[in-house]
Amino acid sequence: MPRELLVDISKVDITRQAYSIDEIRKFNPQRFEMEQLTYIAETNLDEGYSVAVRKLGADEFWCRGHIPGRPLFPGVLMVEAAAQLCSFHYHKVLSDDTRFFGFGGIDAVKFRGEVKPGDTLVLVAKMVELRSRRAVFDTQGFIGDSLVFQGRITGMPM
Repeated sequence: MPRELLVDISKVDITRQAYSIDEIRKFNPQRFEMEQLTYIAETNLDEGYSVAVRKLGADEFWCRGHIPGRPLFPGVLMVEAAAQLCSFHYHKVLSDDTRFFGFGGIDAVKFRGEVKPGDTLVLVAKMVELRSRRAVFDTQGFIGDSLVFQGRITGMPM
């Protein structure tokens, strides 16, 4: 049974680019094929969440080999995209912290649907805990109104 939704994404304008890729790059060092966010649609620091969009093209590096004839966006890249959103949110909350915010762990990850080239993956990260040495976020990903993955991400500034 899917967990409760972290944010009612029907109330988020996912077409709005609150932060562009150039603004994301100010906080996240990933580049080229490892950039997994297209833009941030909303960041709500008071409620502790951010929503991002990842538009999936037909010519991405994983399409040819993950799964020939039926390309599927790898689950590990869904989690990476969510982690990049967590990193962005962490740096918006602690704007003076210039350290790299990296993976510390992932828990309770479940994949609930397919994500394919041409899809728009909507990602949600909601802060559970924030300390000087780690931050914990619950994350979810959606295609339309269908929950396709969920998990808890722990990050650590390094």
